[in-house]
Amino acid sequence: MSDLKKMYTTMVEDPFPAELVIRLGEAELTFAKRTWTIDGQEKGLRYGENPDQPAALYAPKAGRLTLGGVEFRGPGDGLVCAATEEHLLQSGKHPGKTNLTDVDNGVNILQYLTAKPAAVILKHNNPCGAAWSDAGLCAAFEAAFASDRIAAFGGAIVVNRTLDVATAEKINAVYFEVVAAPDYEPKALEILKSKKNLRIFRLPGLAALDKLVGQPFLDFKSLADGGLVLQFSFRNRILAAVDFLPATATDKAGTTVTARAPSDKEAEDLLFAWAVEAGVTSNSVIFVKNGATVGIGTGEQDRVGVVELTIHKAKTKYADGLAFAACNLSLYELTLKAKTDAEAAKLLADIRARTEAAGGGLIGSVLVSDGFFPFRDGVDLCIAAGVTAIAQPGGSIRDPEVIVACNEASPQVAMVFTGQRSFRH
Repeated sequence: MSDLKKMYTTMVEDPFPAELVIRLGEAELTFAKRTWTIDGQEKGLRYGENPDQPAALYAPKAGRLTLGGVEFRGPGDGLVCAATEEHLLQSGKHPGKTNLTDVDNGVNILQYLTAKPAAVILKHNNPCGAAWSDAGLCAAFEAAFASDRIAAFGGAIVVNRTLDVATAEKINAVYFEVVAAPDYEPKALEILKSKKNLRIFRLPGLAALDKLVGQPFLDFKSLADGGLVLQFSFRNRILAAVDFLPATATDKAGTTVTARAPSDKEAEDLLFAWAVEAGVTSNSVIFVKNGATVGIGTGEQDRVGVVELTIHKAKTKYADGLAFAACNLSLYELTLKAKTDAEAAKLLADIRARTEAAGGGLIGSVLVSDGFFPFRDGVDLCIAAGVTAIAQPGGSIRDPEVIVACNEASPQVAMVFTGQRSFRH
């Protein structure tokens, strides 16, 4: 193994103490460092964000925090931080920080999706695909994977139901680094363990995530100068379709405009999309169709830009899916082959034409935005892409013209307000 490859498997010396105590006013919170004994070696995290960053994971041990009459999550509420050796069904080596934070963000999203079997695939602490389905966990996983087959490679899968054989077989057909479930069918676990480098977590709390909803955790943000910002964690107020607010606004001339209300199907997709939005880095938008993401835009600096990029991304991923189904090649591999192969070039042209005809799978989708639309340009782009309903926080001075954009569309596009922003930085 080269010296460069060694850094990804070498344990960084952990200088952190076994206990962490935080005092906030009269409350004293005690945290214990999490370690695991693997292959006879007791260690904590392998390393942090990068291989040259020592890191430690701490789990709440004692003390409860109440601020403003609100009790925070604490001892006994842990999922990822509470994982012991018995929960690491297969670890290969001690986990790194990114393995755990990806699973944690899956938990963060799935806490709002307990009504149906659901699957989230994450990469770099963002979902690259998410879905829920009345047809079961395997259908949810397949839909989540289809959202972005390329980004899913090497990702983390988190599900909210016992993982069955059918889902395990689908997972094993692709390379993943981590899978987390509340439990596993014995045969499913056997299938997954055939991939020796797959880290397998059993987290029973994934079957009871509804208990966490509405109860915040204390969210720490560290500044580059060593300072700290403390905040209540985000709490989703849209827990059912009836929680959406009518999109209505009055302009400076005193004219009030109101958008069409979504259909039941549109409202359910918007509800799902807003739950996934809780785990997406801002500035972001999410396109959803039939209970599955078809485009996730993350971390952009401007609202219209993230819409443009997400539409482009969705079309690329759609075309890639067609290419892989047709010839077991990625879109990029097929494009390269088409330079010297006439049949490949013909197939590529057909795939591009079919992608455009289908609008990259966006026709008939709904969209959520984590922040309000400051101008109607982003909304016009969504409508042109085929969106039929939109949910956004509302509260912009230009809400009237944004609503008018929806009302001018043919057929008319629905819009609702969430009444809260969902920024995540």
